[in-house]
Amino acid sequence: MQYRQLGNSELQVSALCLGTMTWGKQNDRNQAFAQLDYALDQGINFIDTAEMYPVPARAETQGRTESIIGEWLHERRCRDRIILATKVAGPGRDWLTHFRGGNNCLDRANIEAAVDESLRRLQTDYIDFYQIHWPARQTNYFGKLGYPWPEQDDSIPLEETLQVLADLVRAGKVREVGVSNETPWGVMRYLCLAEEMGLPRIQGIQNPYSLLNRSYEIGLAEISHREQVGLLAYSPLGFGVLSGKYLEDPHPPAARLTLFPEYNRYSNPQSRAATAEYVALARRHELDPAQMALAFVTGRPFVTSNIIGATTMEQLKTNIASATLQLPASVLAGIEAIHAHHPNPAP
Repeated sequence: MQYRQLGNSELQVSALCLGTMTWGKQNDRNQAFAQLDYALDQGINFIDTAEMYPVPARAETQGRTESIIGEWLHERRCRDRIILATKVAGPGRDWLTHFRGGNNCLDRANIEAAVDESLRRLQTDYIDFYQIHWPARQTNYFGKLGYPWPEQDDSIPLEETLQVLADLVRAGKVREVGVSNETPWGVMRYLCLAEEMGLPRIQGIQNPYSLLNRSYEIGLAEISHREQVGLLAYSPLGFGVLSGKYLEDPHPPAARLTLFPEYNRYSNPQSRAATAEYVALARRHELDPAQMALAFVTGRPFVTSNIIGATTMEQLKTNIASATLQLPASVLAGIEAIHAHHPNPAP
């Protein structure tokens, strides 16, 4: 397994990160333990979770993923071998009403409450990498295209949010901080505030990136390069779409999009057409389609770690095996040709 520096911090994280958002819903405790054990044996030292998980977000399951990880860390006694990342939820008054009375803005009271609850569930004294899950302000994220031009902005100022994160670092509860689902303006504003106010610098950006969504390359990739704030790529398989399994059977039993059809970000006709071409390209070169898609993401120069997820051990083993795959020039050329024909069908 390759290891990469997280931003300009002292943290060295594995090129593959184990995503966990299905644990406590699609995967039970024993299955999660098996995934963690196998990933650790294969050299993965980076685990990403969130206070909101599992997904879909429900009051009756909220926090269950962190609790499972905490139980594993307690039983395995391996905290010092793990780089542990989690996230504080942004506002969601219409769909996260079970979070702190539905008023989970990114102010001091909410962030401090969130981190203390995460520490309790994770059974640890510190979080290695603490992230803002999504912005508090109105902007384009979660697949939204077009800036909304809000008439007024009553969100918590970024400097207030960053100051709270700084206090958590000083208190020893958090080692490094980052953002998720951010825009180029948001990332640069955080970086400028850190420099101006002497506050912690964000060390990573967790945004979507895959063969179906390369929008990160426009704006944010240059920031990653010039500011040393790398991408932690989520949904690198587009909820499993790029494995090709939904081409053969639109509703495979127990699959994520079968159970939760509302998560249709990667299932539009344009994405299906692009996926068919990517799968055909992989098979022409005798490659597993999922491994090809993952190897492409892991190999991008602005990617610090590729967040893989799985609901079965077979999927996990296939995904982790992609870490050793080097795509030849002919495959990369084929990917670029398909991208030119189907640019970002699932932003």
